Amino acid sequence: MTIVFKVSENLKNKIIKYYENLKKEKTPPYAIFQAQDADTTITMYESGKIMFQGVSADIDAGIWIDLEKKLNNRIINIDGTETKAKETSSKNDFLNLSTIGSDEVGTGDFFGPIVVTATFVSTKDFEFLKELGVKDSKKITDEKIKEIAPQIMKRIPYVTTILDNKTYNENYSQKNNMNKLKAILHNKALFELKSKNNFNYAKIVIDEFCSKENFYKYIESVPDKVMHITFMTKAEDKVLSVGCASIISRYIFLRKMDELSDSIHIPLPKGAGENVDKIAKEIKEKYGIEKLNELAKMNFSNVKRLDD
Repeated sequence: MTIVFKVSENLKNKIIKYYENLKKEKTPPYAIFQAQDADTTITMYESGKIMFQGVSADIDAGIWIDLEKKLNNRIINIDGTETKAKETSSKNDFLNLSTIGSDEVGTGDFFGPIVVTATFVSTKDFEFLKELGVKDSKKITDEKIKEIAPQIMKRIPYVTTILDNKTYNENYSQKNNMNKLKAILHNKALFELKSKNNFNYAKIVIDEFCSKENFYKYIESVPDKVMHITFMTKAEDKVLSVGCASIISRYIFLRKMDELSDSIHIPLPKGAGENVDKIAKEIKEKYGIEKLNELAKMNFSNVKRLDD
């Protein structure tokens, strides 16, 4: 897999610093640097473009694609193309509408499953949710998530789909990349929620992680599809149904992480940093690589560093 896109100026130095210790001695023509992170080769060119090559290129590129979205409101697709981000004017269109929305958690975490939730939020629930402080789960502490999520789940209709690590590892491939798996999970949660009741909603909204064209391409072989979806950047902060989906997904992810930690008597950290590498090595030494396959996403670069 090869992913190429142009890097924004405010990310260039961050990327150069990040790969400082992974740089190769020889640099290709017109390149600022070339680095090797496990099975992914990263090359940044003088033109400002960066190229990721390897089976896990989508994972490594995803770090910077997510930052481009958060810092620069750029939507970069897995094929390197860019989708024009929706302006904030669309935010006002959803302030007084009942919506169905979905969001996911766990795609950037080495340990733990991927959790996708879809919710239906009626305008009659707006005041209740705003009083709870509903917004993107990444901006709420885990303690607050554990406090408000059960209250939301009692009142708001929702469906959650969970992709456990073993199934993820069996299905992830260059053909079934992270965005395709996410699209299938979102579609499943949305379809099951819609099937539960004849909800009176105005829009279906997904926090945009790929282009509309790619999303529908990813689910083209799925028998039960949800269509006419609105894809919106930072939707979890603009649409209450997506905000609720984000919080419920996070809450269930935290519970699953606790269950997995208890099963091996080792606290599992979130993310994919150096602290994760340390725990991964401990699990491999104590339980073997087969157990790690049940706990982690084995295409992450952390696996390649197990023997370092």
